Amino acid sequence: MRALAHHTLAGPFSEVELPVPTPGARDLVVEVRAVSVNPVDTKVHAGSDPQGEPTVLGYDAAGVVTAVGDEVTLFSVGDEVYHAGSIARQGTNAQFHAVDERIAGPKPRTLSFAEAAAMPLTTITAWETLFDRFRVQSGDTGTLLVLGAAGGVGSMVVQLARALTGLTVIGTASREASRQWAGDLGAHHVVGHHDLVSDTKAVAPDGVDMIFSPRTAGMIETYAEVLNPGGGIVAIDEPEGLETLPLKDKSLTLHWELMFTRPLFAPPDMVAQHDLLARTAELVDAGTVRTTLAERLDGLTPENLRRAHDRVADGHMVGKIVLEA
Repeated sequence: MRALAHHTLAGPFSEVELPVPTPGARDLVVEVRAVSVNPVDTKVHAGSDPQGEPTVLGYDAAGVVTAVGDEVTLFSVGDEVYHAGSIARQGTNAQFHAVDERIAGPKPRTLSFAEAAAMPLTTITAWETLFDRFRVQSGDTGTLLVLGAAGGVGSMVVQLARALTGLTVIGTASREASRQWAGDLGAHHVVGHHDLVSDTKAVAPDGVDMIFSPRTAGMIETYAEVLNPGGGIVAIDEPEGLETLPLKDKSLTLHWELMFTRPLFAPPDMVAQHDLLARTAELVDAGTVRTTLAERLDGLTPENLRRAHDRVADGHMVGKIVLEA
């Protein structure tokens, strides 16, 4: 099969020939129709040295099942799926990709492959943020502050919080396009993030109960100021030397969220990612949640992959960028 790989640390992408993957017992082999690029792609590309071995990135895809393992029960050949894969396996930037069925979901029927490919990784991260880390219940109220509400994960946190909880959602965005995007997705309020304390308190004078944080470095004292006692933060980044002592006075909690935890460690509840992707597909098909596709590139080529990485790395993406195979 044809795949896009790099061979050196942060090296160029090139087209290579690799064997079509053979499915393990619980694996699907998926013919990839579209992929999207996430910040994790750029981080792995810049930070992990393949030492000359062809390394295929890609952690989002939508496609068609072409083969299944002996123990697969959730899907059949011919099914359309979407999934985010695992950082421990070769990625989705290839003609075919092997993925454990327990972390794949049925593609929303109303979406194209490109529209669906924009969603899995960010959906899983957002869902686990709300329901696994914050442990929000469907009838819960309170106030959630979503930093970077127009970004990939922020877009899904906003939508899932509005669709499945009673939370008041405050999103942050700086540019007009980002503010419009976050508002269209359902944020009750959209504020700037350059003076986060005053902007947040202008719409939530009593403070907030939860904060979703994609960029946590240098923000702990600010978060401690706007959070109510007993509140919490979910962070998805890797800030070095993070000082958490300012959280103590209000008994605040800091949770880490990594959507690859279940694929990496295969806990008994690993199938929860299949279930949440299936539920999200239902919400999409009902018109309650929408794709976050914002930019589409025609062709899974080295040039387009490099272009997508550059767009994501510059930190100003609204929504998601997708490459159609």
